[in-house]
Amino acid sequence: MLRHWLAVSAVLAIASPAFAQQAVSPLPSPEEAGSGFTVALGVGYTPDYVGSNDYRIIPAGAIRGTIGPVSLSTKSTYLYADLFPRRANAIDFDLGPIAGIRLNRASHIDDPIVRLLPDRKTAFEIGGFAGISLHNLTNPYDTLAFRLDVLHDIGNAHKSTVLSPNIDFSTPLSRYTYVSASVGADFVSKRFADYYFGITPADSLASGLPVFNPRGGMEKWKAGLLANQSITGDLTRGLSVFGTANYSRLVGDFKRSPIVSQRGSPNQWLLAAGLAYTF
Repeated sequence: MLRHWLAVSAVLAIASPAFAQQAVSPLPSPEEAGSGFTVALGVGYTPDYVGSNDYRIIPAGAIRGTIGPVSLSTKSTYLYADLFPRRANAIDFDLGPIAGIRLNRASHIDDPIVRLLPDRKTAFEIGGFAGISLHNLTNPYDTLAFRLDVLHDIGNAHKSTVLSPNIDFSTPLSRYTYVSASVGADFVSKRFADYYFGITPADSLASGLPVFNPRGGMEKWKAGLLANQSITGDLTRGLSVFGTANYSRLVGDFKRSPIVSQRGSPNQWLLAAGLAYTF
């Protein structure tokens, strides 16, 4: 993770003078700059399941913007609603609900051995997030956010709670280029671990994989980078191209699960690219 933060520091060293050069033309205030609405569509490259070494291409989409006093954004298959939009202050509080779905092992598994295991149901998760955001660290438009996400399955899948502390930094490098970086981790219960990573005696008989009874705890740590480059207009309006890369590493019993250690990999990548429009 240190290498990721060193890379971010190098970007920031370039960002401030580049942004200052663009400041010759009139720029909206940070609050006005964040009042637009962005819709993004593209393709993603993702593992078949968490811990798989087989990948597939899927459609990808995202939104980010404000509706009245509420800021909306998507992260993976989850929708976030921040009830406290950015103000002129150097410190903001972040608080709001989250809703989404977890599709792990629900379908599309290529591995012939893992495919012998029972399918998992789609988890319908709701919860919330809370944190603080710091601004004006390198320029008036940047944000360093510390956030805790709490999600609980309200359906009939893993029926447990997931805790995810996260740190995100985002800034424009110029009027036309935007970057963000993030690090975080996921902490889960034994029930979650059993549901997605355990191998029961019946599972072992069906698949030939050894019986495995995992514990809960830290499932993985993760880091990500995103870049957005305007094609028409600038970051406040018009068409742009985006690309994102997210890496996660399973740890503890999660990387020792037979579906990971024997049939997959603890190293997980999620890549996506496409077009976005801001209006």
